[in-house]
Amino acid sequence: MLPIHLAKENGQFEERGFEIEWTDFGGGTGQMTKALENDEVDVCILLTEGIINAIIRGNQSKIISNYVITPLTWGIHTGATNSLSNYDDIFDKKYAISRHGSGSHLMAMVDAHAHEKYIEKEQFQVIKNLDGAIKSLEENESDVFYWEKFTTKPYVDSGQLKRVGEYQTPWPCFVVAATDKIINEQADNITRMLRVIHDSCDKFMHAQNSIKQVSERYKLLEADAQRWFHSTEWAIHGWVSEKMIENVIFYLKAADIVDAEAAIPEFIWKRNA
Repeated sequence: MLPIHLAKENGQFEERGFEIEWTDFGGGTGQMTKALENDEVDVCILLTEGIINAIIRGNQSKIISNYVITPLTWGIHTGATNSLSNYDDIFDKKYAISRHGSGSHLMAMVDAHAHEKYIEKEQFQVIKNLDGAIKSLEENESDVFYWEKFTTKPYVDSGQLKRVGEYQTPWPCFVVAATDKIINEQADNITRMLRVIHDSCDKFMHAQNSIKQVSERYKLLEADAQRWFHSTEWAIHGWVSEKMIENVIFYLKAADIVDAEAAIPEFIWKRNA
């Protein structure tokens, strides 16, 4: 989220005539969709599949822009003392997930479906956040945990976690979503906010010191920050692909996350509607 933090620190939102208040959610996308649903926040940056699943289930929000248009690479982890070492052996194990409906939950099921496997509900253990997952894995209460691989790399490098595999989402990984309420009440401010975000993303992708900033802020080795930076592309406009939405829905239905007969609502903010 560094381009947004930089825009906020540099006063770029205020220059457009409004302010934003930033909140971190350690529980990931599942916690953020709940915050949107409960009117605790107006806008979130969250996993594409998570917000689509939430909207199908009645969350009154819309996708207003892509944010990161490259896929997300999930690291598949286990505890340092766990005997699990082969990716092919994970599907009958216990899974740590931040919440039901979170990325760590959805991606495990989508990955299993791709391998013609199925994970039973009883295999999932809710651990709330990354710290909860590390504790659960260390104590062998769970065996498998999906989380963005660069975020967990320091724990893998230190030997606290083992990475037994990777999974890459077959769609752009992060989008910007807003509640229907804030879209109806402050459409102009939403448009201005997106312009700031897109401009900051464009600047960030071309700035010479971006890799160093990432390394310092997120305590990554510069080589890791470099690999992450050059495998990531941010959106610089608000267009969202309808075909991408269809792709995600297909996978969610195929993995039995979404009912095959579920009504499909509108997902994308239509600016001229």
